[in-house]
Amino acid sequence: MSSEGRRTFGARVAELRRQRDLTQSELAAAIGRTASWVSQVERGIQPVNRLDVLRLLADGLGVPLHVLQPEAPSAEASQGGAAEETTPNDLDQARLVISGHSALDVILDPREDFRADLLPELRDEVERLWRLTHGDQFAELSEALGPLLPRLERAVRTASEELRPELHRLLARTYQALAAAFVRQNEADVAWLAADRAIRAAELAGDRLGVFVGVFRLVHAFVRLQRLDQAEHAAATALNTLARHAEAESTAEEELSVVGSLHLALALVYARAGERPAAREQINKARTVAARIGGERNDFNLEFGPTNVEVQAVSAAVDLGDAGEALDIARDLDTSALSVERQARLLMDLGRAHVQRRQFGDALAHLLHAEAIAPDLVRSHIAARSAIRELMLMAGRSASPELRGLAERSDAMG
Repeated sequence: MSSEGRRTFGARVAELRRQRDLTQSELAAAIGRTASWVSQVERGIQPVNRLDVLRLLADGLGVPLHVLQPEAPSAEASQGGAAEETTPNDLDQARLVISGHSALDVILDPREDFRADLLPELRDEVERLWRLTHGDQFAELSEALGPLLPRLERAVRTASEELRPELHRLLARTYQALAAAFVRQNEADVAWLAADRAIRAAELAGDRLGVFVGVFRLVHAFVRLQRLDQAEHAAATALNTLARHAEAESTAEEELSVVGSLHLALALVYARAGERPAAREQINKARTVAARIGGERNDFNLEFGPTNVEVQAVSAAVDLGDAGEALDIARDLDTSALSVERQARLLMDLGRAHVQRRQFGDALAHLLHAEAIAPDLVRSHIAARSAIRELMLMAGRSASPELRGLAERSDAMG
């Protein structure tokens, strides 16, 4: 969709919304998006290219698909007559940007024209990208990525030799943020691509620890794809290599953060595989590393520290079906120093734990709290939607308005 096409489409959406007397927030709630996403669509910033998202938007506006987008194919014509079923998210634009190569013109016409005075601006943009990632602000992240990624890809090819290592490091951090965001939005195939590019960029930067961070992101993509053998191989290989270098008392804390995070990633793999002793062993190893550090850190945006280890221990316990253990670990756990994403993840896992124990009121309260601070996480996370679905099935016709609303917003019964 061209920029003019996006503006025309956005104006059509705005007009249809006003005809139905809906605010942007009301339309966003009806289709499980954010108000900022709707605003960006109406201003022609956010493209809407996927058929499933067009259908969702048309349903929210109460119009047939062809009224919203005359050029869209009919349901019968798509997929041989079968409607496409995918979970919509706010990273559609980011998915397009990462598809293909962002600096093809430089490949054909190589030249050195990057200005060193632009480095501070690029550093700030990458920091902002991570703040949006940690805050689960995916529509804003997608919008920011549109101009940033091509700029970085061009910069690493047109800068002087002395500037390229830092630019490659910024590019690696950008792809790491994308990998983390795509995993949370259940777009694991693109997360795999982003993680692989992060590994390559970190290697070109000479950032040895950044390579291992890229592997950490790759492991999470494999887990979301349910390729646990690949996840285990990637995490174990990285740990076996890095842990030998982390045994010395003089090991830098940022290196310990990476080691501890890889232990947590491997614990996740074992928990999803139902291997209880192995998962607990990795959690305990992460606790040992966190004790060496002594406090909360955010090296490489990993948020590794004693509190985050316990947050992950709760998640592993829930995955293993040990709800009582999860609730015991979480008792008196203060996550206020962690990001919104980690706080919401703990609340979501506690909701799942209460579902396992058939404590439905507590389960709903935790899931609603998680949604209040990170709606995209609850809407896109398979385990959260599964827990909400189970609550709805058990409540049946007696489901409360709060539960019904949560199920509708997360499309848990779809």
